[in-house]
Amino acid sequence: MNLDLTGKTALVCGSTQGIGKAAAVELALLGANITLIARNEEKLKEVVKELHRKKNQKHRYLVIDFSKTAQVKPKIDRYLAKYPEVHILINNTGGPAGGAIIEADVAQFTQTFNEHLVSAQLLAQAVVPSMKEAGFGRIVNITSVGMKQPIVGLGVSNTIRGAMGNWAKSMANELGKYGITTNNVLPGYTTTARLEKVNETRAKSTNKSIEAVEKDLIKDIPIGRFTAPEETGAVIAFLCSPAAGSVNGVSIPVDGGRTSGV
Repeated sequence: MNLDLTGKTALVCGSTQGIGKAAAVELALLGANITLIARNEEKLKEVVKELHRKKNQKHRYLVIDFSKTAQVKPKIDRYLAKYPEVHILINNTGGPAGGAIIEADVAQFTQTFNEHLVSAQLLAQAVVPSMKEAGFGRIVNITSVGMKQPIVGLGVSNTIRGAMGNWAKSMANELGKYGITTNNVLPGYTTTARLEKVNETRAKSTNKSIEAVEKDLIKDIPIGRFTAPEETGAVIAFLCSPAAGSVNGVSIPVDGGRTSGV
């Protein structure tokens, strides 16, 4: 199986922690040159040093705050002026705060839409020309199982993730003929800072301990535990490999079997 990404360059968003960082680590292990993208430069400096390096493998970072959509295009354009070749784009942005959808402020929808879908569109528009020229491209969106099976208490997230799913399918249909695939990876309950925050919110709203909340969640997971970020990162890396060239326009849950659909 050809998993070799030597000579390929990957832009990995939200890559200083959690699943984004795990994806960057796995892609580097397959030989890709990594450009980390996040808003915290100090963390970016730390993570870029941790990435595996083979001979001629080069890793960089780019500071972008996706909550400030206006800075996305100028920053990515300046980056591409120096480093024009991009073969892989991993879209990944932190989710909004939890809560009942009926109580969500309209501003939450607008902000989350901009951070996720608008930013992904701007990045794709910037890098797809390079992918077309190479005859090889991989776009992977890290979303959530809430895209397929809405999660109680994450109404805004569920809604925007659904929009991302349709955006990705449209991209897959349009770009497949150029050797560019677009897929979604749908993490379930994963041991990240995001899950910790969600569980804290649930614990407060239900007057339960965090341990009790976690126990309730694990009851619905057939493998009996939360997923490790590295496990999701491995799936993302596979989708970016030459071996996954015919996997296009799909959404893959990485949730230990929690999603009830087939």
